[in-house]
Amino acid sequence: MTLDPDTFRSVLGRFASGITVVTARGDDGEDCGMTVSAFCSVSLVPPLVLICVDHAASMHAMLLETKHFAVNILAAHQEPLSRRFSGPDEHKRFDGIGYGRGLTGVALLDDALAHIECRRVAQHPAGDHTIVVGRVETATAHSDRPLLYYRGGYAQLER
Repeated sequence: MTLDPDTFRSVLGRFASGITVVTARGDDGEDCGMTVSAFCSVSLVPPLVLICVDHAASMHAMLLETKHFAVNILAAHQEPLSRRFSGPDEHKRFDGIGYGRGLTGVALLDDALAHIECRRVAQHPAGDHTIVVGRVETATAHSDRPLLYYRGGYAQLER
């Protein structure tokens, strides 16, 4: 039995996920970033997280080469950042936005709900994506509501 991609996408769309922007810095000092919703925790001891990155993604190769990356968990008001980092113009994603540098030198977006800085420890091919596992080296959290993705659109948590 074969599941068609449209049905699979529709079923998975019923799972609300948080929105992140993953950032990394190349050896040349250039910042790269992309919107990622395929993110989750793996282990508490040691602290591990994973992201899933499409082979066609603009920063796929960099994530497999760089030692460090950051996961910026977006707050409800940061939908424009999510759209910017998922857009086609990868070379202007950082233009005019606020960010600082983490301990590993990666970009940490201003006003994010949380920042997680990781050292890449493993990568695993999985279909048309690569699973990238990072050991968390530092993390910070702030009080706000998360930006969510549900059934093909942005949503906000009401509490």
